[in-house]
Amino acid sequence: MTAATEIALVPPKETALQVFQAENGLDPYLQRIRAEIDSFVPDVSTRKGREAIASIAHKVARSKTALDNVGKELVAELKEIPKKIDAERKRVRDTLDAWKDEVRKPLTDWEEAEASRVAGHKETLEWLDSFVDQRTDLTAEQLQFQLNEVEAFEINKALDEFEADAARGKDKAVTALREQLARRIAHEEQLAEIARFNAEKSEREQKEREERIAREAAERAQREAEQRAQAEREAAIRREQEAKAAAERRELELKLQAEQAERAAAQAEANRVAAEQRAEQERIAAEQRAADAAEAARQAEIQRQADERAHVEREAATREADKAHKAAINRAALESFIANGMTEECAKKAVTLIAQRKIPNIQINY
Repeated sequence: MTAATEIALVPPKETALQVFQAENGLDPYLQRIRAEIDSFVPDVSTRKGREAIASIAHKVARSKTALDNVGKELVAELKEIPKKIDAERKRVRDTLDAWKDEVRKPLTDWEEAEASRVAGHKETLEWLDSFVDQRTDLTAEQLQFQLNEVEAFEINKALDEFEADAARGKDKAVTALREQLARRIAHEEQLAEIARFNAEKSEREQKEREERIAREAAERAQREAEQRAQAEREAAIRREQEAKAAAERRELELKLQAEQAERAAAQAEANRVAAEQRAEQERIAAEQRAADAAEAARQAEIQRQADERAHVEREAATREADKAHKAAINRAALESFIANGMTEECAKKAVTLIAQRKIPNIQINY
């Protein structure tokens, strides 16, 4: 057993029985452990600090094992006093377990917070990744809304070490959504073209029906006129004037029917032209929306690159300023040590050890 594995020395075998039999006999050893715990300042902000917390907690656990083993040996040798020894062993175990948990609590709290932080960032990455899968059940308007939402998502240092992954995820999501949007716009334009074709086909069929009806009506009217003319010719001469008047009236009716048919055909043609104009306007509007979306995406990318360069430059300037600030404070401390009688080499060594936190209870405030 060495100081590297446990904090407290164990009682010598010659006096171990008296120590364990005495009430709170191990308190001096516990006090030495407590003193080292109290002198230790936990720091979870750095990896070295977290390793130091884990190390001292391990030392406390090893001290518990060492002291407990001495008691176990006494119990094996002295069967007549096992209850006293076992009671003292339990007290020491419970005390050291509590102290171990106390020492490790800052690290445990940090680990739980770290796990929560990482889980939150991973949820963000999963959200971005969800847009990569192709969606065929969304309209162009819905896809555009999702694209705007992803493009508006800000990539910044709040994402910590996941910033690069989030940036890549955002780029993949934006690319996928743009591709899906382009395909959907093309599909909707194709549907519009089919609708336009069907409308034109319906107009043509309607026009053909109207022309056929007009033609059949004219043919029927002509047959009827001929039949009536034949009947009138066979009738008496006295009805000739009456037959002539009837023929003239019928001719007028036919003229009116023909004019109505022409007006119906003209209206159908006007409807067809209006439908073509509406379809062309919709196509031009769709092309303009696509061009506007592309330009907005290009401007957003330019802005993102500029923001990223500014962020890198600010971080570099901050690191340089912090380095210069610490160097100035360390230099002032060095000069003070030398002014108070230390050699320059000793002063440099002292400043270095303090800055590296290797001198307990002494630190340089930056």
